[in-house]
Amino acid sequence: MCGIVGLHLRNPLLYPRLGELLTGMLCEMSGRGSDSAGVAVYGDPRWSPSGQGTVSVLDIADSPEEVAAAIRAALGTEVSVHRVDETYLISADAGSETVHAAVTAHYPNALIAGFGRDLAVLKGVGHPEALTEAWGLAQAQGWQGVGHTRMATESAVIPAGAHPYAVGPEQCLVHNGSFANHATIRRTLAASGVHFDSENDTEVGARFVADQLAHGRDVETALKELCATFDGFYTLLVSNHDSFAVVRDAIACKPAVIAETADWVAMGSEYRALAGLPGVEKAVIWEPEPEVVYAWTR
Repeated sequence: MCGIVGLHLRNPLLYPRLGELLTGMLCEMSGRGSDSAGVAVYGDPRWSPSGQGTVSVLDIADSPEEVAAAIRAALGTEVSVHRVDETYLISADAGSETVHAAVTAHYPNALIAGFGRDLAVLKGVGHPEALTEAWGLAQAQGWQGVGHTRMATESAVIPAGAHPYAVGPEQCLVHNGSFANHATIRRTLAASGVHFDSENDTEVGARFVADQLAHGRDVETALKELCATFDGFYTLLVSNHDSFAVVRDAIACKPAVIAETADWVAMGSEYRALAGLPGVEKAVIWEPEPEVVYAWTR
C-alpha cells in the first residue's frame, strides 16, 4: 500500500502555493506509507533555475562548493549547486542531459534522482511529514508537482527505492501496486542497454515508459503499451514538463480519485488528499476507469 498525489495548476495565481498545497496532499497520504517519500516539482526557480539544465542527485559526500567546482571544470560554464536536505540540485547553462553526463562521469556512484529543465526531484527515507519539513516543500512554487508515500513490499527501504522514478528528461512516474512480471521485462530492457538503479518493480515501469517516449511515442500511447505489457495491480501517475497522466490496470483494485476545476487538476489515492485544495467543493470528481488514460497538458 502506497500513496500517490499529483497537482497540475492551470491558474498562474496559484503557482506560489504549489509547495504548500502539495505538502498538504502528501502528508494526508502518510497513513498509506511512512517508510519513505518523494516529490517532483516543476517550476521552482530556486531549485531549477529557468533556462538551465538541472540534475537532482543523492549520495554525494563532497560539499556543494566542491561539487560546483568539479562540474564547472567539466562543462566550462557556470554551475550552481543548491542542497535541499540530502539532495543536491545541480544546475548549469547547458542541456540537462549534458549536465547529467558530467555529474555521472565525476560521481559514478551517485544516485541520479531526476533531470530536466524546470524539474527538481527530492526523495528520502523517513516519515513524509519529517521529510517535507526538511525540504521546506511548503515554500516551493511552480505549475506542477507529484508525490509518493511508500510502504515497501518488494525492495529495500533506501533512497534508490523511493518514488518518484525520474529516469527520462523531465519525466517522473509514481506507482501504487505491484507488477507481477517486472523481472522478465527488466531482463528485456537490460539486454537492450537500459541501466537500472534499484530492484524496485516501479523502476521497471518508469524505464519502460521512458524507452517508449524515447522512441517517439506520446504519453498516452506509452501507457497503453504498458497496460498491454505489464501484469499486476497498479495505479500510475506519469508527469512530463507540461502534463501529467493517470492510468489504472484492468481490474482497478488500487484506489484513485481525480478532481478537476478551472484552476487545477489533481489526483490522489484517496479523496482526503484533495480535500484541502482551494475550490474543491466545486470540483468535478470521479474515479478513473480501468485502462483508460487520463491526460492533461499545460
